[in-house]
Order: sequence, then structure tokens, then C-alpha cells
Amino acid sequence: MSTLEDKILGNKLHNYCSSSEGEDSGNEENSGEDSGATALPNKGRNSVATSACEPSKWDGVSTNTGPKGVLKDWQRFKQLESEKRKEQDAERLSLMKKLSLTCRSTLDDEKDKNNLDNDFGELMSDEFLEQFRKQRMHEMLSKSSLLPRFGVVHELLNGEQFLAAVDDEDKNVTVIVHIYEDKVPGCKTMNSCLSELCQEYVQVKFCKLMSTAAGMSNHFKSDGVPALLVYKGGQVVGNFVRVTDELGDEFYVGDVENFLIEHGMIVDRSCVPNIISGPKANDDDSDVSLE
Repeated sequence: MSTLEDKILGNKLHNYCSSSEGEDSGNEENSGEDSGATALPNKGRNSVATSACEPSKWDGVSTNTGPKGVLKDWQRFKQLESEKRKEQDAERLSLMKKLSLTCRSTLDDEKDKNNLDNDFGELMSDEFLEQFRKQRMHEMLSKSSLLPRFGVVHELLNGEQFLAAVDDEDKNVTVIVHIYEDKVPGCKTMNSCLSELCQEYVQVKFCKLMSTAAGMSNHFKSDGVPALLVYKGGQVVGNFVRVTDELGDEFYVGDVENFLIEHGMIVDRSCVPNIISGPKANDDDSDVSLE
């Protein structure tokens, strides 16, 4: 369970080779080539033939162009060609299915359009809309009738009762707590106004708590009251400190009611029509009339 204050106050690299070393090695190779070129005539004809016939290293590319290699390449080519043909046939078949499903005649389109217009006309008829509106209002009022009814202002004596009144209440019930001090102007008037509002909004839980009983600081007692704290589902939805700054020192029940309506804390009763069952209501309660 949350606390009362929470409720109120909401190098060198490896294998590195320098360019200078390459140039040196290149120079050495060039010098070797030069020396070899000068020494080549001295070696004779046999040494020249031996160096020319020396085999080179394999560079990783196959040079097999014999009958077996050609036959294997041809078989691979035919396999790819067959797979490509199967993919094209599958795509062609899928396209044919789509066309066969989407192909419609003009007569079918006109028939569907007429049916749609007839259905839409029935839905938009005054009789259907009126019946639907009555049914929805009846459902909403049926749900609201399940909420508890209060009709009084609950006096909270300490912080534990305050937390219980907020946390243990139905999550769909709006709880309005007035924190007051008797000697502060406006607090007595606010309690009087809430005593009348609780009889008109019986499904709203109105409570009052003295700041002294709640253990508030002297600063809050002098500058924070009258304060209205609004909760729903255990969460604060409205926190109005020193409401006399907006209402003034002299205010009435209607002023407090309009203040709560304008801030969305309660629902305007003038916007909620009274719905009762008609004199000839059916068993399924579908016949409802506005009062």
C-alpha cells in the first residue's frame, strides 16, 4: 500500500612490411636479375632449357576442359534451366488463380453495390438509429447501476483511513477528498458545498480530512487548504491545492460543481439523459424511451 505523502504529493602491426623494405628487396631482385642476365651466357644452353621448363605454381583456377568437365557443366546448365522453368510455371499459375478470383462482371459489381446501398440505407434509417441509441444508453446505465451509492460525505480521522478510502474502493468509483482546516477561510464553505453535491452525485465518493489529522506541515495547513484531491482506481487524477485562488473566498455549490466539471472530475448531469423502460417494454428490455 502506498504512503500518504505519495498519494498527496502525485604499435607496430604483425606482418608489417614497409615500402622501403619492398624497394630494397625489389632492388635486390633487380640486381639479381641483372647478375643472372650477365651470368646466363656463361651457364650454357642446358641451363636455359632447364629454367624454361620449370613448372609454375597452381593459382586456384581449374583448367579442366576435358570431356568429363564439359559434360558436368552441361548437366548443371540444364538443371538450372529446369528450376527456372518450374519457378516461372508456379508464378504463372499463381497469377491465373488471382485473375480467376478477381475477375468480375459489371453485373456482379452493380448487384453488390445495390445490396450495399440497401444495407446502408437500413442502417442509416431514423428508426434504426433511434433504437441503437436507446440500446446503448440502456447498456451504459445498466453498467453504472452496478456501482455503489454513497450520498454522504465521509469523515476521515487519520492517514490510514485516507489510504483505505482511496485504495480499497472500486476502481470505477471517483473519490474526492477535501483536506481542510477549520480556521482557514473557505474550508467551512467547501464542506457545506460538498454536503449538497454528494446527494446529487451519489455514485461519487466524497470525503473530508483535517490536515492536522493527516500530519500535514504548517506550511500546507496555512497555504494549501482548502485542497481537493481526486482519485480513481487508486491513482490521483486531480490535485487542486488552495482552490479559493480560483473560486474566491465566497462561492456556492454551483461554483464547486462547475469547477469539477470543467476539470473533468465529474460528469455534467445535464448531458446524461434519464432513460426509463417504456410502458410496453419487451422482455429483452429493448424498448426504451427518453424521459
